[in-house]
Amino acid sequence: MRITLKGRYALRAALALAEMGKNGDMVSINTLSEAEDISSIFLEQIFFKLKKAKIVTSIRGPGGGFSFSRPLDALTVKEILDAAGEELSYKFCNKDDKKCDRMSDCMSHKVFTSATHKVNDYLNSLTLQTVLEGKEFR
Repeated sequence: MRITLKGRYALRAALALAEMGKNGDMVSINTLSEAEDISSIFLEQIFFKLKKAKIVTSIRGPGGGFSFSRPLDALTVKEILDAAGEELSYKFCNKDDKKCDRMSDCMSHKVFTSATHKVNDYLNSLTLQTVLEGKEFR
């Protein structure tokens, strides 16, 4: 499992939006770009994906920007990473599962499949609200 720069930036930007838009305020790409020191062009690409996944909504023009389409306690870290295009699975073998005749007996496959499920379950249990409150990390 490898989280790319796009995935890391998507999560950082989503958390920044959550902080800045707490009262339902719209937040511009430029504001997020400056706050997180991320290229506004790159953020536009990320937010296009988040909008397509119906995680954020946007309004154009003066006073416009982005806000979340659902409450923060209903949006998970996994949803953000999925929308950014991250594949959250451990790649431990260069064989395609369908072409491997050892799959049913492969203990390594079982270990990494289990680890993938546990990481995904954890990320799916973390809401943006939980992360902002820091409860999970105490």
